[in-house]
Amino acid sequence: MENVTTVSEFLLLGLTSVQDLQPFFFVLFLIIYMISLVGNGAILVIIILEPKLHSPMYFFLGNLSCLDICYSSVTLPKLLLTLLSTRRVISFLGCITQLHFFHFLGCSEAILLAIMGFDRFVAICYPLHYAMLMNHQVCVLLAAVAWLTSFLYALMHSVLTARLNFCHSLKLHHFFCDVKPLLELACGDTQVNQWLISIITGGISMDAFFLTLLSYLYVVGFLLFEHQSCSTLHKALSTCASHLMVLCLFYGPVGFTYIRPASATSMVQDRMVAVIYSAVTPVLNPLIYTLRNKEVWLALKKIFRRKFC
Repeated sequence: MENVTTVSEFLLLGLTSVQDLQPFFFVLFLIIYMISLVGNGAILVIIILEPKLHSPMYFFLGNLSCLDICYSSVTLPKLLLTLLSTRRVISFLGCITQLHFFHFLGCSEAILLAIMGFDRFVAICYPLHYAMLMNHQVCVLLAAVAWLTSFLYALMHSVLTARLNFCHSLKLHHFFCDVKPLLELACGDTQVNQWLISIITGGISMDAFFLTLLSYLYVVGFLLFEHQSCSTLHKALSTCASHLMVLCLFYGPVGFTYIRPASATSMVQDRMVAVIYSAVTPVLNPLIYTLRNKEVWLALKKIFRRKFC
C-alpha cells in the first residue's frame, strides 16, 4: 500500500532551475504583467468613459479585458515571487484556490469568445434585427451565463482535486497549480479527474471553439455572396480577422495542453505552452483589438483632449 501524505504545501519547481536565468525571467514576466494590466485596464477605462462605445461588441470586449487582468493575476504574481525566492512553496489551500480561479477565468474566456463571435454574426448578417436581438439585457444575461457556468465548471475541478490523496513527491513540475501536474503527484484512483479533463474540459473548449469558428465562417460566406461593396466587406473582415487571431492564440495552446494525451515528457512541454495562454495572450488581446480599431483610437484621443486640453 502506498504511503499517503497529509499535504500542507507544494513545492513549485517553476520555469527553470538555472539560477542565472531567473533574474532575466523575472524582468521579462514583470514587463509582461505590467503591459497586461495597463493595456487591458486602459481598454476597460475607455469603454466605460466613452458613451459611443456602449454597444454589445465593446461590452463583451470590456468583459474580456477584465478577464485578462484577473487571468494573468492568478499566475504571474506567484511566478514573480518564486523567481525572487529560494523557498518556492505554495500552501495546499492556496494551490486549490489558484487552480479554481485559473480554470474559472480560462473557461469564462472560452465562452466569452464564442459569445463575441455570435455577436459579430448577428451584427453583420442580421443588422436590422441587431438592436433587438442583442439588447443590453441579453448582453448582461449572456455574460452572466458565461461567468456562472465557468465558476461551476472550475468548482468541479477544485473539489475533486482537493479530495485526492498525495503519496508521491510533493514537487510540482509547473510554475502554478493546475490539474494535470497535481494528478502526477496523486495516488489512488484519478480516473474521474482524468475523465473531467478529457470530456468536460475538452468538450467545453472544442464546443466553444467550433461555435466561434462557425460564426466567423458564416459571416465570411455571407459577405462574399451577399455583399458587393468592397468597403463593407473589408471593414467586416478586418473586425473578424482580429477576433480570429485571438481565437488561434487562445485555443491553440489550450488544445495542446488539455486535449492531447499525456506523455512522459508532456509536463515540460505543458509548462512552456502555459506561458502563452497564461501570460502572453492577455498582453496581446488589447494590442490586437486596439491597433486595428479606429473607434477605440478616436475614443482615446477624445478622452485625452477632455483631460489635458
